[in-house]
Amino acid sequence: MKSKIVLIIMLCLVSLSFNTYAQDKKEKKNDKKEVTFDVSMTCDNCKKKIEKNIAFEKGVSDMKVDLPSKTVMVVYHENKTNQEKLQKAIEKLGYEVKVHEDTK
Repeated sequence: MKSKIVLIIMLCLVSLSFNTYAQDKKEKKNDKKEVTFDVSMTCDNCKKKIEKNIAFEKGVSDMKVDLPSKTVMVVYHENKTNQEKLQKAIEKLGYEVKVHEDTK
């Protein structure tokens, strides 16, 4: 009888530790940030060049290139990259880049 109680308590402790571990992992996945850049792109080829290259930058999880408004919105993991690195990566492709400021 005593051994069954000890076994049940051990199983409860193990399941609690797994639950805590899973929650910690979930919190680490939510380290995403979003930034929008104004980019000096002028044509559809510019858009394709940015989409092709920036999508594969380390830490980028999503992006949207909008040619009419000349903006690039990037969602990235802040533990893998940052706003400055992304800006430099776009500049390296030959475009003028600045962080977009909302005019609301």
